[in-house]
Parts: sequence; C-alpha cells; structure tokens
Amino acid sequence: MRLNRPTFAARRGRSAGRRTPVLAAVAVAAALALTATACGPSESNAAGSPSTPASPDGKITIPDDLKDRLKEHGIDLDKWKNGEWKNWDRETWLREAKDFVNPMIEDLWDPERMREAEQPDQSVEEEDIAGDKGVTDPTPEPVRAQAVSTPFHDSAPEAGKLLLDGPKGPMVCSATVVQDPANPGRSNLVWTAGHCVHAGKEGGWYRNIAFVPSYNDNGTSPAATKEEVAPLGVWWGDWAQTSDQWISQGTTTGGHGAPYDFAVIHVTPMKGGSGKSLEETVGSALPVNFNAPATPKISTMTATGYPAAPPFDGERMFQCQDRPGRLSIEADQPTMHRIGCTMTGGASGGGWVAPGRNGKPALVSNTSIGPSTGGWLAGPRLGPEAKTVYDRVSRKFAGR
Repeated sequence: MRLNRPTFAARRGRSAGRRTPVLAAVAVAAALALTATACGPSESNAAGSPSTPASPDGKITIPDDLKDRLKEHGIDLDKWKNGEWKNWDRETWLREAKDFVNPMIEDLWDPERMREAEQPDQSVEEEDIAGDKGVTDPTPEPVRAQAVSTPFHDSAPEAGKLLLDGPKGPMVCSATVVQDPANPGRSNLVWTAGHCVHAGKEGGWYRNIAFVPSYNDNGTSPAATKEEVAPLGVWWGDWAQTSDQWISQGTTTGGHGAPYDFAVIHVTPMKGGSGKSLEETVGSALPVNFNAPATPKISTMTATGYPAAPPFDGERMFQCQDRPGRLSIEADQPTMHRIGCTMTGGASGGGWVAPGRNGKPALVSNTSIGPSTGGWLAGPRLGPEAKTVYDRVSRKFAGR
C-alpha cells in the first residue's frame, strides 16, 4: 500500500468483531477524549424518512412534510438562512435522524471561515489510561505523522475536510470519499465519525455540514483564495446518518459510544456543479471493508488527516502508518483499532485504510478518540452496525 494513500481525516482543536473482557473500564473511559469535532446524538432510524433532494440548480429543497414536522419543533425554514440556524436552544436542536435538515447557505464557508473553524479543548491526563494493560494491547509507541506530498489530490484523492457548525461556532473534521453500491462509479458518499455530524446523547445534529475534497491541495500556508482552499469545490451535505449507539451513548470525553462512532454523509455540489458526481470529480472512491480481519491479523493501517492543534496548523494533510493493536472501552462492546500517531486535533473522522482481500486499499475505520497528550489514535471496528448505516444512505439515494 502506498504511504500517501489516504486513510483518515481529522478534526481541529481550539488549542487545539471481537469482544474482549475489560478490566478497569471506568478508568479507561475516563481517560479518553474525542480528537475530532463533536456531533450531537441522533435517536434515529433513517429508513423511510423523507429525503432532502437537490433542485435542478443544485440548491437543496425541503419536502413540505418535513417542513411541517420541523415547524412543530419551532423551526421555520424560511428564517433558517437568515440566521435562525444559530439558535441552539435545546428544545429546537433536532436529534432524530428523520428530522435531519441542512439547507444550503451559499458562500457561508469562505476561506477565512474555513480557517477559523475549530473545536473546544478536550483534555485528559495520560496517567489516567495506565490501567488498561492486560485488557487491551499495550499502548503503542508514537508514530510521527508524515506530510503528504502535494498536490494532495494526486497523493490522497479521497481525503478532505469536513466543515460544520455547532453551538460554540464553526468546527472541522476530516472525511473520506467512499464507493456507493447503489451508484457505482458515481458516488456522492463521504465517510466520517459520528461525532462529526451529531453531538451524541447531550445534543443533536450539527448544521451547515459541508465537505471540501483535497482542501488546500498545494499546501499553501495559509491558503488564501477559494481556488486554493477548495480546488474541487464545496460539497454540501444533504443527508447524514450515524449509529443509534452513538446517538444514545456518545460523549465528547470518556470514550462513551466510541466503538460506534461512524457516520455516512450524502453530498451535493454547491451552485449546481458540473454535473459530475463527487467520485468522478476527485477521480476515486474507496471501498468499505465491513469484514476486515481481527486487529492482530492486519499488518498495517494508514491514517490520513488535517491536524490543526500545535505543532500543526490545519493547512496540510498528514498521515501515520502503524500495525494496529486493540483497545476495549466496554466489556459488552466491540474492541477498537489503535495505532501510534502524533496527529493532533483536526484529524477526527478521517478514514483508516488497510489492504482488502484483493490486496487493494479499503477503508476499515475512522479516527474517533485519543488522549489529550497525543501519541495514539483509536477508531471503531466496522461491523454490522456500520454496514447498516452505510446501506441506508446508499439506498436512500439509489438511482439519483
């Protein structure tokens, strides 16, 4: 596998299956913190829920029945684009998947706002995780993140940044273009972490979610123009789905819900685009492997992202490659993959890539959690729950 093959994406900080018994699970959970943007929980099942299709000019339209349901929550979409989306009152912060809504707001994500996007500090102490040896594999040695060769589109065409708004302001994650079984060769699907689209059990869906493939393609520091920042355009999320477990359990610290911290987003180009799909635009999309071997049988994984907390600045893509180990959060939940990596906040949600059964790269996980001091990252093992999320989004847009 090429070192520059993209496998994972990250979130930015303001200062930035196999099941095994877990001893000292409480200590482990208390020691972990999300390394990417947090997302609000969704109590949802997208099956049968209305879609938010794009009109011929590329602008997202909202079905009347969804508008009526949202008005029951006190949300008037006619006022949304004029700033009502900034209202994060708990009574109007939508949690259910069937009520996901993300009306397009043109020019919201200009280069300056993209650079300003950040995530509040998530702090844990390294000594808090010392008790997990014996129930998980030993803590891996840090692997120094390597800069991806520019242009990023040639080295890691599937990777990019995910932009979103939360109660504390604009935030970022990373994400990966993945194949769509319902639209082979024309995928508009993006894989990321659940906490990059939904706030978990304490909140709801994030807003103004957009994907920028090959963000700052030439590694300009800082990227100044729209062409430098988004050479392949800005792609607006018109649907998102995460796991029921993340919605009901997910938290920004402690690792709760992390084994199910994954999400799939369907995107559409802003301002109509060229008529090409996201996969056709970037020239590639990764398959997703939901039947990857147990962690000890995988010889190497590569994680790709845009780390933003010092010593990084969020303007360049980096990668870590390491042999994965195991990390258990809860005794009754799947173990997670864990690798050594010095990438900091800003890398969450990005894909982890390993050779598939045919020897070609496939997405097998995404960045979910890591200690505040850095040095390692962990991601969920993708199994039946992840495939269910993936299949629902694919079927929802079949033939479109």
